[in-house]
Parts: sequence; structure tokens; C-alpha cells
Amino acid sequence: MKQPLGVILAGGQATRMGGGDKGRLPLGRGTIISHVIARLEPQVASLALNANGDPSRFADLNLPVIPDSIDGFAGPLSGVLAGLDWAAAQDATHIVTAAADTPFFPCDLVPQLLQAAENAGTQIALARTPGGRHPTFGLWPTALRDDLRQALQDGLRKVVLWTDKHGCATAHFPDDAAFFNVNTPDDLTKAETML
Repeated sequence: MKQPLGVILAGGQATRMGGGDKGRLPLGRGTIISHVIARLEPQVASLALNANGDPSRFADLNLPVIPDSIDGFAGPLSGVLAGLDWAAAQDATHIVTAAADTPFFPCDLVPQLLQAAENAGTQIALARTPGGRHPTFGLWPTALRDDLRQALQDGLRKVVLWTDKHGCATAHFPDDAAFFNVNTPDDLTKAETML
């Protein structure tokens, strides 16, 4: 399999943080999203950002910004679909997604997802820790994008309902803290400590 493309999912509404782009919040010497980029970029062939609204607010990141194609905040799967369409236009076979608010995910996320899919003979793989699955951290095939589009148009929103239907491998990571995501001001304080 060719090296997948990377897509950072930043299409959420950040309601628990008071709205806005929580990936832009300061963390250490950068922002939450700068830590996400630094971890994902070396693992993928190229990188894009899935975000809605005015893309110019991300101009300084020098990444393509791809909006959801499904209206009305259809959740993370809508961002996955946008990423798959972007990747398919570049003849890529797969993308790997990461959440824009999770700055400490493993630096071997992509090889672990690829290995899990290969071992299981599946096209999709999700990250898992002892605390459960992390459905925004996954390996997704462009070949299934039309199936996903139809599922979203039919009202599906839950990631695992769609992935389980297609056979989904699991990449196991030992540390729940690696997938700690920043949802509230208290979480941001905790992230500073973790850093």
C-alpha cells in the first residue's frame, strides 16, 4: 500500500470551549494544532485540514483546507468523507485521520494502523487504547467513499456503525493519555502539564 495522505479533522463546533477553532489555542510554544501537525506530517505523504467556514483563517498553516461536503455538521464521518474525496483526486488509496484537539497521539500512529489493517485483511483500521476505540484516528480507503457518502445522506452519524459494517481492524496502543483531547478550559490546563 502506498503511503496514505493525512487529514486533520477540525470541523467540529467546539461548543464546550465556547466555540471557535480550539486547535488554535496556545499550548506550550505553539498551538494545539501545531502539535498535531508536527506528529502527523512525518507519517504521511501529504497533509490537509478538514474545516468549515472561511479557510483563510488557516492560511498560515500552509495546508489545503477541505470543507465538509455534507451540510449541517454531520460529525467526524463528514470530515472523513471530505478527506477521502480530496485524496481520491490525487489518486491516493487511503487517508489517515487525526483529531485537531488531540496533541499527544502516537508518533507511530500511521504504521500501526497500516499493520493492523494488513494483519486483519481489512481496509479500515481504528486506534484503540485500554479505555476504548478512538474513531477519529483511523485508516480509511478512498474506494469506500461513495458508500460513506450514501450512509451520511441516509442519516448515519456514528463512526463505528459504519466501520464495523465494512470490517475494521484495531491498532492497539497502551496509553489512554496519548489520545487525551482538549474539550474544555480545564483540559487545556491539563495538556500544558502533560506537555
